[in-house]
Amino acid sequence: MSARPSLAGRFWYDCVYWSSFTFFTFGFSYRRDGWKNVPPDGPLLLLANHQSMFDPVLVGLASRRYLSYLARKNLFEQPVLAPLIRSLNAIPIDRGFGKDGIQAVLDALSEGQAVLVFPEGERTHDGKVQPLKAGVSLLLKRLSCPIVPVGIAGAFAAWGRSTIIPQPSPLHVPPEASTIAISVGQPIDTVRYKGMNREGMMTELHAALVRQFENAEKLRRKK
Repeated sequence: MSARPSLAGRFWYDCVYWSSFTFFTFGFSYRRDGWKNVPPDGPLLLLANHQSMFDPVLVGLASRRYLSYLARKNLFEQPVLAPLIRSLNAIPIDRGFGKDGIQAVLDALSEGQAVLVFPEGERTHDGKVQPLKAGVSLLLKRLSCPIVPVGIAGAFAAWGRSTIIPQPSPLHVPPEASTIAISVGQPIDTVRYKGMNREGMMTELHAALVRQFENAEKLRRKK
């Protein structure tokens, strides 16, 4: 979908948005903070920690922009899933975050899109923010748009990689570990990274994601 989706595209995206918002609010006690930190227009890169298959939708619910996001090419081969993720702005890439993935992001940004990337490259194994893939530093060197760090908490317990069936925490009952919250940080000007070495850049960016993850953890419904 382009930076300016069609009327039908906007209608479909909005239908998915509000149905998902209802589902996660009542089914997983979903909370969000900082959604106004997402600039309303212009190219934008959102970076989030990766806890579950829910994550693209969860971040989308915390954004006032239509988002594009990267998805593995093999997902586009599944007859039921493929039409859905295409309709929700998914961008096909090979597994990992290599040259093709970087170029796919840059192409989408050149069209003025807001692109969601999970720089850890895969879902976390323990719920914590994992080290970032090396390709992220190559992408940042070529960016001229703001970066927004996003923290996801609770989604690992709700539907982590070792969980076969999602574990809800409904709003009307005492909370479980699977209550979900999203924290959106202030935009970061990529100019700050231009003269920074790779190690410093990755350390600072990882710390920004950890801060938002910790904010989201505090935001989760726990009583």
